[in-house]
Amino acid sequence: MTSRGESTALVAASPEVLFDWLDDPARLGAHMSGSSVMMGGGAMSYEFDNNQGRALGSRIKLNGQAFGIDLSLEEVITQWEPPSRKAWRTVGQPRLVVLGGYDMGFDIRPAGGGSRLRVWIDYGLPERGLGRRVPVLGALYARWCVRQMVSDAVRHFGAAAAPKARR
Repeated sequence: MTSRGESTALVAASPEVLFDWLDDPARLGAHMSGSSVMMGGGAMSYEFDNNQGRALGSRIKLNGQAFGIDLSLEEVITQWEPPSRKAWRTVGQPRLVVLGGYDMGFDIRPAGGGSRLRVWIDYGLPERGLGRRVPVLGALYARWCVRQMVSDAVRHFGAAAAPKARR
């Protein structure tokens, strides 16, 4: 079974500028790089291939800890369509606490004087452990993760005004 987390916002940046900013995986995942309650006091670090996660087929490895448990996963970029869409998925068997494998990405559309940003994750539960027994933890983490990505973009660029309705 797959579940979804999603967050959207209007961002005061053009699709081109916003895509370039979000296209940096370390910036997009900055919420996992520092200690936080949702990371159980742990953090993740990144390893990139020669394309730095900024091309179709590029690979990214993440390693770290959460709640004192070693974590690791590898992702591959499955869609890279500047300035409108990027998607990636886990490959192999990720070692995570509350999520199993996932597909994730963002969509950007022009809106008003800026862009409408949507970040999403479709995820499964881990094969065993706490995340399998208490699936609400995966839902909470997925929702937190996509909200962090969107709010980081809004914090950096500002919120765009909603487009005016036509009469």
